Amino acid sequence: MILEYSFVQNALLGSLLASIACGLVGTYIVSRRLVLISGGITHASFGGIGLGVYFGVNPILAAMAFAVASACGVQWMSARGRIREDSAIAVFWTFGMSLGIIFSFMTPGFVADLSSYLFGSILAIGPGDLWVLGIVAAAVVATFALLMRTIVCTAFDPVFARSLRLPVPAIEYIMMALTAMTIVATLRLVGIVLAISLLTMPQLTAGIFTYSFPRMATLSILFGMVYCAGGLAGSYWLNVPSGASIIFVSIIIYAALKTIKTAAAKFM
Repeated sequence: MILEYSFVQNALLGSLLASIACGLVGTYIVSRRLVLISGGITHASFGGIGLGVYFGVNPILAAMAFAVASACGVQWMSARGRIREDSAIAVFWTFGMSLGIIFSFMTPGFVADLSSYLFGSILAIGPGDLWVLGIVAAAVVATFALLMRTIVCTAFDPVFARSLRLPVPAIEYIMMALTAMTIVATLRLVGIVLAISLLTMPQLTAGIFTYSFPRMATLSILFGMVYCAGGLAGSYWLNVPSGASIIFVSIIIYAALKTIKTAAAKFM
């Protein structure tokens, strides 16, 4: 039976943890309309992977440090008005990708698992990746449990949140850091190319049924689990990258549910 394999068990556990972290962080990203920023952070993290591979450091940890620094850099540059937000994203996006490519090619020998960081791989998820996902998921859950009201206010109306004397700048930096950590933690599962989708597709699907932030976050976690489980099954049986399979399943389910709701609305 497929569940008897340890790599499948690791993949399913990783999917559960990734769904929790992405469900919460992704709801903030979509509500705040920061999808473009998350895409920039995703690709910038490749710079950390290249540095990690070249210097013999754990690529995930190196990517996480690089991604957090890039996220805070984008937030700092755009908040001070020294450069437009989209321009700041482009700077870190292209800098990280170019740095990653340069150091990957400079690394002696062949980097066998580099493609797993780009496209995700069901076989690449190990105990170390699960620990990283678990720590990140715990940090995300703890942050939302303690700061839910402030996070929701900041996500929907930061100007109003400032008028209430809420620590909006601190929340913005915290959420940017958590976004970067979540993205890097899920790289083994879906890869750099598709990581942004795991932060948006469950939320888009949840948005079909509710606009409430807490409900959307809960539904996003549930849809994320369904997408990951279905995508991993397809990845295993078809022998294709897990990231592409997960996102393909998510888009098919989203399109089906959207079509059903639209059709039902015409008859009501």
